Amino acid sequence: MLAAGDSRRLLLVHAHPDDESIGTGATMAAYAAQGAGVTLVTCTRGELGEIIPPELAYLGTGDRLGEYRAGELAAACAALGVTDHRFLGGPGRWRDSGMMGLPSNQLPGCFWQADAGEAAAELAAVIREVAPQVVITYDAHGFYGHPDHIQAHRVTRRAVRAAADPGEAAAGGAPWRVAKLYATALPRSVLAGAIRLGPGAPARFTRAGSVADLPFGVPDEQVTTEIDGTGQLAAKMAALRSHATQIAVEGPFFALSDMVGQRIGAREHYTLLAGPRGPGAGPHGREQDLFAGL
Repeated sequence: MLAAGDSRRLLLVHAHPDDESIGTGATMAAYAAQGAGVTLVTCTRGELGEIIPPELAYLGTGDRLGEYRAGELAAACAALGVTDHRFLGGPGRWRDSGMMGLPSNQLPGCFWQADAGEAAAELAAVIREVAPQVVITYDAHGFYGHPDHIQAHRVTRRAVRAAADPGEAAAGGAPWRVAKLYATALPRSVLAGAIRLGPGAPARFTRAGSVADLPFGVPDEQVTTEIDGTGQLAAKMAALRSHATQIAVEGPFFALSDMVGQRIGAREHYTLLAGPRGPGAGPHGREQDLFAGL
């Protein structure tokens, strides 16, 4: 529910349950706490995720895991204060494609094989309904090259255009023009600090050798926007813990199935893909608000 007089609306498009908490959890919690409208659209249920806890291995892969991860996602949204979540096209409409290059990328029904026009039409309908000024997804590389992340970028860009087209909107609500489109980003300097870990890091977490060893991270100068979610760090950590099949959380650190540890950060970063850039601050002149300039 919006706070009195708050008409800001933010829509995020993520590929799988857990992506929202890892990269944008503090941002979502911060804007929800301020009274802005926050809508999360998840493209798949993550049916091919790699399960970390041995006691949950019985879930295997497929619908059983997807249903379980949908429950994890609901718990994460509750921790973040987000009440509007949808699966693109409905739960299970498109399935997890697996990592790039796997045979699962070719299976009918996976998101990588989705008709981009059909998926974009589904998302455009949500955009017209919610009328967000700001939309967040991934960059053209999908943040780290996962096919579902790349497809989410493609579908989102197409949906933003379709939502604003009066001809395409005629059968499904009034057209809506998104003012600002962002991609998630992780500056290399921030990543370097996160993987340094330091004293107190869990013994079972391995340490990345360097930023160059990881498939994500962008040049600092590419990042246009930095959101300070310090006040929402506890909410982000609770959301991460909700995704127990996929994320191991110990103290201020987390790891995915590869057990490469990172420090959990409260500041989250973005690159403006379209729309007006607002006033900046700090050494890089970054925006401090996704709605800056509107």
